[in-house]
Amino acid sequence: MIVKKNMGRAKSVLLLLFALGFFLASYNLVSMIIHHKTSSSVGWVADGLEWFDPVIKRPGKANSKFHVALTATDAAYSQWQCRIMYYWYKKMKDMPGSDMGKFTRILHSGRPDQLMDEIPTFVVDPLPDGLDRGYIVLNRPWAFVQWLEKANIEEEYILMAEPDHIFVNALPNLAHGNQPAGFPFFYIKPAENEKIIRKFYPEEKGPVTDVDPIGNSPVIIQKSVLEEIAPTWVNVSLRMKEDAETDKAFGWVLEMYAYAVASALHGVRHILRKDFMLQPPWDLVVGNTFIIHYTYGCDYNLKGELTYGKIGEWRFDKRSYLMGPPPKNLPLPPPGVPESVVRLVKMVNEATANIPEWDNLNRS
Repeated sequence: MIVKKNMGRAKSVLLLLFALGFFLASYNLVSMIIHHKTSSSVGWVADGLEWFDPVIKRPGKANSKFHVALTATDAAYSQWQCRIMYYWYKKMKDMPGSDMGKFTRILHSGRPDQLMDEIPTFVVDPLPDGLDRGYIVLNRPWAFVQWLEKANIEEEYILMAEPDHIFVNALPNLAHGNQPAGFPFFYIKPAENEKIIRKFYPEEKGPVTDVDPIGNSPVIIQKSVLEEIAPTWVNVSLRMKEDAETDKAFGWVLEMYAYAVASALHGVRHILRKDFMLQPPWDLVVGNTFIIHYTYGCDYNLKGELTYGKIGEWRFDKRSYLMGPPPKNLPLPPPGVPESVVRLVKMVNEATANIPEWDNLNRS
């Protein structure tokens, strides 16, 4: 069991960041210019963004293993998702084609919880009281700063993941040398929010198209590169939350924009992999994708028709289980529901059937 370590040094880092004025300090960090072009035989460029063909195989690397790291709280809602995520990590870790290394749940509740013996966990401090302003995700970059500073991480690469991720296929290292790989989100639109982005990424740093349409998760990134980006990510996140216009515009994805901007400030561009992740109910087929992200509710009538925005006669929505885990053996969707949703429910059911003490371990 990994227990909480002395966080005095980490807290000093945070105070220093505050004293330097958050954002301005990030400009003085060493620029990590790692964006490099690849030949047309490997990828292609569309709308100024570099895309890679998932069919083309990446040459093996001597140290291609990545450490799976996800930030979490000790709330029941977070715990049951982490348990399912860890179950499927263990199932997929040693499958052919997998580059998964060790696993860490970075627990930013500041104290151990009841899953310490079940899931490898590293306890870090949350932000000082009131600093997150009720936006708990703001603790994520600060959690990574502490973990990177204090933990013994053997792997050269890190996968930043989230509790509501399920590994559906063996995941290789999608990064390319010191160029990280990320998933492009359709709702992260730096160019359409240029006025706001320029508050944190001034014109002299480069065109706004240098800010990738990503969040921090899922991202596979070289550990040394993340160590450079993470303090800036803290700075930008806090500055964005303090700015009323930015907070209103970005809302629940503010921390995602902050990671994208922080990366751009260090000259870091990401390989954009659409096959990194699928998101039911919008993505219909699992295919060769690697992660199911079940952030959206899946609502259908008994004819198998999507009723998104209206509670369906059949539904699966993680927010239905805020106070405790979903029951075992959830009913499968009616005929006509996309394969991705059926696969999701079957994978949840398999995990809950095999995780000990599922029904009573993590209830609020």
